[in-house]
Amino acid sequence: MTTTTLKDRVRDAALRSAGRGILDQDRHEQALDDPTGEQGQGHEPDPSDGALDWLRRYEEHFAEALPSHLETGAFFAAVRAVLPSLSRCTPASKLQALLTCARFGLVPDGKQAVITASGTTATFIPTYRGYIELMHRSGRVESIHFGMIHEGEEWSSEPSAPYPLDFTYKARPDLPKAQRGAPILAYAFARMKGGGRSQVVLLNREDAEQIRDEYSEAYQRAEGTGKRDSYWHTHFTDMWLKSAIRRLEKVVPTSAEVRALGAVEDAGDAGRPQILHAPDTEAAGLVEEAVRAHRAAEASQEPNVRPLPVKGGGRGRSKPKKNRAAGRASRRRAA
Repeated sequence: MTTTTLKDRVRDAALRSAGRGILDQDRHEQALDDPTGEQGQGHEPDPSDGALDWLRRYEEHFAEALPSHLETGAFFAAVRAVLPSLSRCTPASKLQALLTCARFGLVPDGKQAVITASGTTATFIPTYRGYIELMHRSGRVESIHFGMIHEGEEWSSEPSAPYPLDFTYKARPDLPKAQRGAPILAYAFARMKGGGRSQVVLLNREDAEQIRDEYSEAYQRAEGTGKRDSYWHTHFTDMWLKSAIRRLEKVVPTSAEVRALGAVEDAGDAGRPQILHAPDTEAAGLVEEAVRAHRAAEASQEPNVRPLPVKGGGRGRSKPKKNRAAGRASRRRAA
């Protein structure tokens, strides 16, 4: 179907720029989305050998996506380790998840990011360390301090007190786990370059559970199916801590890339294409240009309002409609 609206043209261009064209071409030419081969002659490469060779067909695209500080070889070394766990995922979803990860310059090694399998769909999930890595890259943050406070440890929070007495915490890693007790709070704050410290974010378990229940569609799906295999189920403390760090991002001047990482994670959680939210200057420039064009087009379609006739004499006085009509009829008779 022919694209007719500006919104559709922008969307199609963004999809192509974001890598959707690569995925569609792969499905069309190789029929790799059907691991059983029932819908075509292609089949899912064996994860122990062929999957990485198949993925290297797109090495040029990964090289373009990866930032200069991360080499393609190091990225693919981590990908090799994760591919066996994605053997049942469609190649299109694997390619999209890995390209999204590459555009943020994160390594899917389980430390900065993970690629998980939800049925036949591969999803990119940044860890809390991935968020911290991007905050550091913003150039405004000197260091990020975060962790879990346990019930047997000493801490205090008094926002109205002068710095640094507004928040104090004495960790006791020397104590046995039984004496440290269960975690009761996640905390996170940033020290900024040039001095100063950000607001301290404190998140208790009830707050974390509320975030999970209200915003995580993956958690709701896992609960509904009875599988209970979402990251909130399997790595609750990590997600609790990541929720605190995501709140920290809202009070710390970082970068658009960090905000985009949150949008990408939310898209994956909802089962939507993640790569559309990944950093891409070409697509972003196209969208911005289209928005300007759209506004200009809307402005040009606004009805022109003629000024009201000015009362009184003068050369600029408008003639009544009846007189103008009579004048036109007289000229026609004379002709």
